[in-house]
Amino acid sequence: MTTKSHSHHLLVALVVAVGAIAATAMASTRSGHATKVQKPTVVLVHGGWADSSGWNGEITRLEQLGYPVIAPANPLRGLASDADYIRSILLTIQGPIVLVGHSYGGAVISNAAVEVPNVKALVYIAGFAPDKGESLIQLVTKNPGTMIGPKTLIQRKYPVAEGTEGTDLYLTKKGFETAFASDVPKKLADQMWAEQRPFSQEAFASLSGEPAWNTIPSWYLVATQDHAIPPATQMFMAHRANAKVLTVKASHVPMVSQPAATTKVILAAAKTVG
Repeated sequence: MTTKSHSHHLLVALVVAVGAIAATAMASTRSGHATKVQKPTVVLVHGGWADSSGWNGEITRLEQLGYPVIAPANPLRGLASDADYIRSILLTIQGPIVLVGHSYGGAVISNAAVEVPNVKALVYIAGFAPDKGESLIQLVTKNPGTMIGPKTLIQRKYPVAEGTEGTDLYLTKKGFETAFASDVPKKLADQMWAEQRPFSQEAFASLSGEPAWNTIPSWYLVATQDHAIPPATQMFMAHRANAKVLTVKASHVPMVSQPAATTKVILAAAKTVG
C-alpha cells in the first residue's frame, strides 16, 4: 500500500469516527434536552354527577401529544376529605403537574393543590373556584340562571358511620338534560344520567379552605351556555383568581361536548410549565 493510499484510508476512518462521535453527542444532547423539557403530568378531576370517563376526549388528545395523564375518581363525599384524597395522589407524581377541575372538581383542586409544590398550573373547566369560607351553595346562587334546585334534584339517604345517615343528591333526568348536558346528544346524555355518581349534600355545602389559586397560575374556561353555574359567576370567579380566561359556547360539560376547546385551554396552561 502506498503512503498516499494509507493516508487516504486514515482520513476516511477519521471522518467516520468524528461523525460517530458527533452523532452520539447529538443524541445525548437531545436526550438531555428531552429531560429538561419533560412534559408535565395532567391530572383531571371530575365534578359531581359525573365520573372520569367524561375526560375521554381530552385524555385521547393529550396522550397523542405525549402528555402523561391521570384522571382519578373524585370521592364526592365532602370537600376537605375529597381534597385530601386528590392531594394524596398528587404527592405520588414525579415532576410538574397541571391540575384540572370541572365543576365541583374546581373546588377540590383549589384545596388539594395547597402546599403541593409541583402543581404548577390550575385549570378550571366551568369549575368552582371558591375563596376561603365559601360553599358551592353560595356561589351557585350568586347570580340568576342556575337550574340546579329542588325541582331538578333527587335526594337519597345513605348510611354513614355509627348508624347515622348522609344525603346524596342526584339530578333528575329533566335536570340532567337542561341544567347539566343540554348540548350533548340525547343518547349519550341518557347514558351519562344513568351512570351519574352521587354527589353528597355535605360536599355541596362544605366551606372551602385557603385556595391554591392565590399562589398558583390559573386558567379558566367559561361555558357561556351553562345552566348549572351561571356564566356570570364563572367569570367572577375567574377574574377573582386572576385566571387567564377563554370562553366556549357549551353547556356545563364542555369536556364532553367541546373536547377540542377544553384541551386547548389545558395545553395553554401546560405549555407554560417546563
